[in-house]
Amino acid sequence: MSSYEPPVGHILQSSFGHGVLRELSAFESKISPVNLMLPLFVTNSSPDALEPINALPGVSRYGVNNVLPFLSQQVEKGLRSIIIFGVDVKNTKDKVGSSADNDMGPTIEAIKIIKAKYPQLWVAADVCICPFSDTGHCAIFEDGHMDNQKSIDRLAEIASNYALAGADCVAPSDMMDGRIGAIKSKLRELKLGSRVAVMSYSAKFCSGSCPYYGPFREAAGSAPKFGDRRNYQLPPGASNLAMRCNSRDVGEGADILMVKPAGAYLDIIYRTKQEHPNFPVAAYQVSGEYALLFHGAKAGAIDLKRGVLESLTACRRAGAELILSYFTPQVLQWLDDDEKAIRAAQAKETMKNTAYHHILIKKTSGWIDSKRYGRMPAWEGRAVALHISDHLPKYR
Repeated sequence: MSSYEPPVGHILQSSFGHGVLRELSAFESKISPVNLMLPLFVTNSSPDALEPINALPGVSRYGVNNVLPFLSQQVEKGLRSIIIFGVDVKNTKDKVGSSADNDMGPTIEAIKIIKAKYPQLWVAADVCICPFSDTGHCAIFEDGHMDNQKSIDRLAEIASNYALAGADCVAPSDMMDGRIGAIKSKLRELKLGSRVAVMSYSAKFCSGSCPYYGPFREAAGSAPKFGDRRNYQLPPGASNLAMRCNSRDVGEGADILMVKPAGAYLDIIYRTKQEHPNFPVAAYQVSGEYALLFHGAKAGAIDLKRGVLESLTACRRAGAELILSYFTPQVLQWLDDDEKAIRAAQAKETMKNTAYHHILIKKTSGWIDSKRYGRMPAWEGRAVALHISDHLPKYR
């Protein structure tokens, strides 16, 4: 029976046979708290509201009195950034989304209380007309047609008011032509251009019949009242058009580029990073992706932790530095638990080694014989026995 002996250069398992090597080989895909952004729904239905979202199990809308208690738990676990989605159920919706930037509205109120309590938290605010519009669309309509100029002027006004309230970042999700330039110009006019970042939903795809966006639209109350959004969001197969949108927004001053959805568009994330390597790339793991993973795990089809972490790792591997995910609280907990487990294992190993070296040290007249350190003066041997041998490198 003949056998094949692989050449030395084909022996690869030695390159990832240890945990440290596996971590090094995937370093650029590593997930840490700074890579995770938490989408936060804030409602004005009641200051004490805590409203579970049926389509997003485990996710809720929060009244302003419940925002900080919820965030405090996440900050303790390492949360670094959030994006706020205001859900206004009290004010009348109109064609220009007048309540979007109401001083007493949920978005601006949330920005103010969060930044006052957690100034170190990077707070972004989603900028769009659809949740506050009587049409449910991301644009202003005149005579049955989108008015792009009126739309981007209004978006710039909303964004600037979020910035004035204290937002660190404004994130226009509408996909209107020229809205990045309009927002950047308005921020510069207010002398906020160097302080407030603009994260553009630059490659946002129109998910047909809402398979990926449906749960979000229930959460935010942003479903269109007629038609769909295919005239201003991208066709799912249009990769080259997505690159044009990225380049357009870069040219208008976007600070961060975003691809939405994430999992079905890893090739777009990759191309975006390759064509714009000097720009941070964000990926939005949208509500439908969350629901698929959650219900798949609930049905026993997948392991939730492994499935979620693999999906996020894929986004990182494709080139995304920032991932917006509803799984952020769970992932932060998993990362914290894993870090604690590593520290506990290290402490256990240290205690074992301390006991081992102590046992091996044998005292003689003025000298100590150690199987590990050899013969040394007694006082140095006692140092080893007390496990401060790091101070005696010459005996290693």
